[in-house]
Amino acid sequence: MKFRINKYLKTAIVLFSFVICYIASSLLATFLLNYSLKDFFKHDYVVAIIGIAMIVLLSCTTKLHLSSYRHASIAEAVNLLIMSFIIMVVSIIVSLLIPGVAVKHSVVTVCIFFIGASCLVFSNRLIDFLKKRYDRKSNPDKKVIIVGAGSAGNIILKEIQTSNKIRYNVVGFVDNDKNKIGTYISGVKVLGEPENIKLYADITDADLIIIAIPTATAKEIKRLSNLCLETSCELKILPGIYQMLDGEISVSRLRNVDVQDLLGREPINLNNDEVMGYIKGEVVLVTGGGGSIGSELCRQIASHEPKQLIILDIYENSAYEIEQELKRTHPELNLLTLIASVRDSVKMDDVFRTYKPGIVFHAAAHKHVPLMETSPNEAVKNNIIGTYKVVKCADRYKVKRFVQISTDKAVNPTNIMGATKRVCEMIIQAFAKKSETKFVAVRFGNVLGSNGSVIPLFKKQIAEGGPVTVTHKDIIRYFMTIPEAVSLVLQAGAYAEGGEIFVLDMGEQVRIYDLACNLIRLSGYEPEKDIEIKITGLRPGEKLYEERLMAEEGLKKTANDRISIGKPLEIDEQKLFDALNVLYDEAYSESTRMKQLVHDLVPTYKIDEGNSNK
Repeated sequence: MKFRINKYLKTAIVLFSFVICYIASSLLATFLLNYSLKDFFKHDYVVAIIGIAMIVLLSCTTKLHLSSYRHASIAEAVNLLIMSFIIMVVSIIVSLLIPGVAVKHSVVTVCIFFIGASCLVFSNRLIDFLKKRYDRKSNPDKKVIIVGAGSAGNIILKEIQTSNKIRYNVVGFVDNDKNKIGTYISGVKVLGEPENIKLYADITDADLIIIAIPTATAKEIKRLSNLCLETSCELKILPGIYQMLDGEISVSRLRNVDVQDLLGREPINLNNDEVMGYIKGEVVLVTGGGGSIGSELCRQIASHEPKQLIILDIYENSAYEIEQELKRTHPELNLLTLIASVRDSVKMDDVFRTYKPGIVFHAAAHKHVPLMETSPNEAVKNNIIGTYKVVKCADRYKVKRFVQISTDKAVNPTNIMGATKRVCEMIIQAFAKKSETKFVAVRFGNVLGSNGSVIPLFKKQIAEGGPVTVTHKDIIRYFMTIPEAVSLVLQAGAYAEGGEIFVLDMGEQVRIYDLACNLIRLSGYEPEKDIEIKITGLRPGEKLYEERLMAEEGLKKTANDRISIGKPLEIDEQKLFDALNVLYDEAYSESTRMKQLVHDLVPTYKIDEGNSNK
C-alpha cells in the first residue's frame, strides 16, 4: 500500500511541476513580449488553460510522468519534444480562432516551457554531472586511452561518461581505421593509430589503456599489448567474445592483461564429443595426479563422466588438494585417491589388478632440469623405471589407452631429464608394437604457471623488488597454458591408434628475457629502472632453444590442426629392454656413470661435460 501512495504522490508532483512550469512560461512570455497582464488575463488565459489540459493528457499518454528522471535519457527528451510540439500546434490553432489572442505569445510560451521542462526532467543528471566535475577537480580521475574506436569502445566510453562510480576520464581513442582518425566519438577524439600510442600516452598524460576489441585475434591482441607495454600506463583488456558467453560489454568485464595474452595464440577448440566418446563410462587412472598437469587432467576428465577417476601420487599434500577440490566441484564423481609410487612394482600391479583402469594418463615424473642434473640416478628411477613398470601393468591388464606425458626436451636432449623422457617415448613405441593397449606419447613445451615454471618465479622475484633472474638474454622457449596443454592431451588420446608421438602446436617460441620485461611492465614497473634483470648464465643441461622433432621425424596432421603426429622411429626392442635392466641395476647401485649409460641408449643426448660424472 505504501508503494502505491508513493507512486501516485510522485505522479502528482511531476504533473504539478509541469503545470507550474507552463504557467511560469506563459507569464515570462508576457513579460518578454511587453504584453500587459491585463491582456493576458483577458484573452491569453484561455490558451493557458488548454495548454495545461494538454500537458496532463500528453504526459499520461507518453508515460512521461512515470519516467525515472535520475536515469533520464534521449527517450524522455523525445517525448518532451513531441509533447511541446503538439501543445504549440494546438495553441496556434486556438490563437487563430479566438480574437485578441496573440499567436506570438503562444509560440514563445511553449518554447520557454520546453526549456524549463527539460531542466526539470534532466535536473538529476545535470546535478550528477556538475558534482562529477567538482569531484574530478578535487580528486582527478584516471586518464584513459581506449584502443578500438568501434562499437565496444563506444559502449565502454558511454558507461564511463554516465557512471558516478567509475573514476575514469577518457582522453582519446586509437584505432587502425585511418578514416576514423581525427573524428570525435561523444566528444572524445580518435588520436591516431596504435603504433603511436606511446606518443599519445605522453601527450595526454594517460594513466590507463583499455584494449576494447573483443573480436580481435590472439595475434592482434599480442601486437597491441606489446605496443601498450612500451608506455608506463596500466593496461586492461576487454575479454574476447568467446570468453563472454552472453556477449555483454561493460567496464565490469575489463580484466588485467596477462602474460597469456602476450603469447599470440588462438584459444583451443576442444572436440568434447570425441573426448567424451572414449572417457565416458571408463575407469581413468592419472599418475602424478597432484601435479600441475596431472591435477588439470583430473579437472577436465571429471567433466566428461568417467565411471571412476583414480588420482595416484606419491606426494600426499598435492593429491589431497585436488581431491578436495573435485569433491566440491563434482560431488557426483566416483573419485579415489591413492598414495603410491610408480617405482613400486608390487603396488602398481595391485592397483591395476584391483581397479582395472581402462585409460591411463601417465604424468608422474621428475621434471626439474637442474635438480636432475645433480641426481641422474633419481631421474632414471622415477622417469624410466617408473614408466616401464606402469607400462608393463597396463599391457598385462589390457588397458585400452595409455597416454604418456612427454616434453620437447626429449628431442636432441642436453640434459638427463630430457634424455629419460626420450627413453620413455621409446618404451611406449616398443610396447605399442606388441600390445593390445594403444600406447601413445604427447610431447609439448613449457607450461605457464606450472610448478617450477618461470612465471611464478618471476612474479615472486618482482614482488620482492628484484632482481629478476634470466639465465641467458637469447634463451627462447615454447609455452602453453595448463588448460591448453591438457585439452590437447585429451584430444590426442582420442586419436590414439598405438605408437604415435603426438606433437602439440605451441605457436611461436618466446624469448624469456622479453617475457621477464613484459611481466615487470604488467606489474606496473619499468625493467632495469625499477626492477633489475640479472643474467645468471645457462644452468647445467640447459640449452638456448627447444625442438619439437628430431631430424628423422616428419609431421603428419590430425583432424585437429593443433595436433600433429611424429613419424615413429625404428627401435631395437631387444637392445632397449636389455638396457632397461642395466639402467635399473646401475641406478639402484648409485652408479656414477648414469649419464653415459643413458647416452648409449639415446645417441642424440649431448651430455653436459661440466656434470658428466654426476
